[in-house]
Amino acid sequence: MRGLAVQGVEMVLVLLLAPLLTGFVRKLKARLQRRRGPPLIQPYRDLLRLMRKEVVLAHNASWLFRTAPYLIFAATWVAAAFVPTFATGLLFSWSADLIVIVALLGTARFFLALAGMDVGTAFGGIGASREVMIASLAEPAMVIVVFVLALIAGSTQLSSIADYMLSSNVGLRISLGMALIALMIVALAENARIPVDNPATHLELTMVHEAMILEYSGRHLAVLELAASLQLLLYVSLIACIFTPWGLAPAGAPAAAYAVGAAAYLAKLAVAGVTLALFETAVAKMRVFRVPEFLGVGLMLGLLGTLLLFVSHGGVR
Repeated sequence: MRGLAVQGVEMVLVLLLAPLLTGFVRKLKARLQRRRGPPLIQPYRDLLRLMRKEVVLAHNASWLFRTAPYLIFAATWVAAAFVPTFATGLLFSWSADLIVIVALLGTARFFLALAGMDVGTAFGGIGASREVMIASLAEPAMVIVVFVLALIAGSTQLSSIADYMLSSNVGLRISLGMALIALMIVALAENARIPVDNPATHLELTMVHEAMILEYSGRHLAVLELAASLQLLLYVSLIACIFTPWGLAPAGAPAAAYAVGAAAYLAKLAVAGVTLALFETAVAKMRVFRVPEFLGVGLMLGLLGTLLLFVSHGGVR
């Protein structure tokens, strides 16, 4: 029962913290641009406001258009709940596998692209085509990062990877640095952040994610916005779990260890939010046709890290 309770706390924690992380990044970006900006709880207010609004559907919208938001949210929430945030070895840790997470995110992306094209608008088709173009390079880069981590830790299970990273066997590895940069590049692309996309714009010539959800309203739009916040939190939690696993409570730890792990997780989220806000303020959005070059850097870094591991045969990496 204790394991089930801790797992439930983690699932609720990621759901509650996802809008807060989005609001934190927006607030910091506004302050860096010398604006007051919205309050931290504004994403929660937006979600409540959208939940109270009536859903407006196009006359040619199919059942897929109505059910896709819930499928996308479910896949993203499950993937985010699988990532260890404040503790390892939880009840569902056996299923917290990097390959499973990649598959869940790919499923959510598949339904999002289909929903964008379902109504038949030009914006939806443009956004879906760009999303698939980005995914065709981001997913291979993510899989290569999984290969690098599996070769180093000997497993694709996140709890095992975190435990290995905390051990003294890791050392200084160039392949890990390459995997970290590649994962950051994938995270920026998958979450439609600068320099790949600007989440604050609605220009039809530049938007990717916003173009696919332009026809949604009411509770459907609220669910999709919450799923987008969950996906951002998922990638931040993934990077923190793999590359900065300090503070994670082991399996069967006392309640004090879980409290320390939760505090460490909140600190990691704060550092990630500050870093993302500084990066998006200092860097301009690139042209759509240069996005493959940007993602190609992540793919090549992952391949170089994998080749380095094969060539070194367990030596200094």
